[in-house]
Amino acid sequence: MSQYRPEGISDVFTEPTEPAGDKPVVQGIGLTGWLRWAWRQLTSMRVALLLLMLLAVAAVPGTVWPQRAQHPERVVTYLTAHPTLGPVLDRLGAFNVYSSVWFSAIYLLLFISLVGCILPRTKMHLAGMRGRPPRAPRRFGRFPAQGDGLSERAPERLAQTATTVLRRGWRVLPFVPTYRVESRDEGNGTWSVSGERGYLRETGNLVFHLALVGLLISVATGQVLHYRGQMIVVQGRGFANSEGSYDTFERGTAFAPTSLVPFTLKLDDFESRFDPETLASRDFTAHVTVTEPGGQPENKTIKVNHPLDAGGAKVYLQGNGYAPDLSIRDASGTLVGGGVTPFLPQDLVYTSKGVVKVPDVADKNKQIGLIGFLLPTKKTVQTPNGPAYVSQFPEPNDPILVLNVWEGNLGLDTGVPQNVYELDEARMTQVKDANGDPVVLTVKPRETVELPDGLGTLTFNGLKRFVALDLRHDPALVYILVFALLAFAGLATSLFAPRRRVWMRFESGRDEQVGRTVVTAAGLARGDDVGLQPEVDRVLAATLAAGDNPDREGTP
Repeated sequence: MSQYRPEGISDVFTEPTEPAGDKPVVQGIGLTGWLRWAWRQLTSMRVALLLLMLLAVAAVPGTVWPQRAQHPERVVTYLTAHPTLGPVLDRLGAFNVYSSVWFSAIYLLLFISLVGCILPRTKMHLAGMRGRPPRAPRRFGRFPAQGDGLSERAPERLAQTATTVLRRGWRVLPFVPTYRVESRDEGNGTWSVSGERGYLRETGNLVFHLALVGLLISVATGQVLHYRGQMIVVQGRGFANSEGSYDTFERGTAFAPTSLVPFTLKLDDFESRFDPETLASRDFTAHVTVTEPGGQPENKTIKVNHPLDAGGAKVYLQGNGYAPDLSIRDASGTLVGGGVTPFLPQDLVYTSKGVVKVPDVADKNKQIGLIGFLLPTKKTVQTPNGPAYVSQFPEPNDPILVLNVWEGNLGLDTGVPQNVYELDEARMTQVKDANGDPVVLTVKPRETVELPDGLGTLTFNGLKRFVALDLRHDPALVYILVFALLAFAGLATSLFAPRRRVWMRFESGRDEQVGRTVVTAAGLARGDDVGLQPEVDRVLAATLAAGDNPDREGTP
């Protein structure tokens, strides 16, 4: 029996729309679809966390290998010591981690991810804040926090009172309402009030993410515009604020030498104070004279954690020590080397190690190298090898120099940078006495001793102090501090600000409650909130307190 089908109407449920045996064609998403998918993945929270972790991992090589911006001499030494691995690491950017392409790419992707995550959330948050609180549910019995009571006042007046109670601000910020409130007339003499709070939680979350973006921008700006110089300044000497005056100088990619303010600084005196019992340092004070461009010399001081402001930068006191003033003459009495040479402290009693190099001799294979220690306050101790000197106090009460003598080629003409505080012994020979023991020179201030093998004489003219100064200029430091504080405040707010909704309904009483108003209240929180029931009780009590001795009972 054939089925009736009106003419012109196709039965799509019984007739196939494509030839039998053909597979359905799946349409591709196209380039636009792939780009949209990539953008959604990049701006997702999990990718942002992954990029943040990847950025931390990418920064690790910067702590493993020396960086060319901070220690170019160490990079040269590493490349010389590792002729196979060094060039490979250099091509990969291991010695310029923080300015490498791959580190910058991760940094930029993290920035884009955060911005792409923040913008839609901000739009949704603003829309939610402009919205109205949800209407009061018909039944309050299913909510975790509830309360009820009776009042002699009319429902409309009680609704107005509840609105005022919910909008009342905090004690510290009374002008900031705690709840967004709306009252509604539900008809038949019934009024309801809806209150909602907790948008501050999402606001704190957005502030936290915006502060992270600000931190990224500030740190990047600081890396581009900053400069930092370190130098050792001996008592009675100074330096001019120019790039060539510093022992080490680090600068950002956008640094311009003309941005250095040409001030001068001279170290006049240095004072130190130590505990006589524990030998712990009590105070370090550097007395300096600073001359700004077009200004008069000014006497100022630099202390630990109390830097000096000069030329738009801060000058920190990083260290101090002693610098013996030496004069070295050859066998003919000609002055061939010496000068004021800083010795670096090695312990709490300022046992200081130093190197004196004398390259200006006629025969390059008989250059002189002196390496040894300065003891500010000497003390003689007995050892298995005989008496020896040690330092017993950091102040120069009885200073003495103890030096070993080396002879040979100092290697200063090899083209490889050398550390001025180390002696390259590869081409040097230690001078020994007739018994084959190393020659040890001991010399006190204002004494002259003979160098072995007729090399000349050494005179210890006196002892001066030196300071290690660290000059830093980073225009982003203030912004980094501000954004860091904002991030902390936003995170704390997002963690501790409660998200709550409170509803109240005011109905005219019936039966034995005629002439009175029945008040019911309920609360709902996002997640566990131990303060929800006390909050409902507080709002209910404050509302009923406006009546005349209301009867009230609450349910936990």
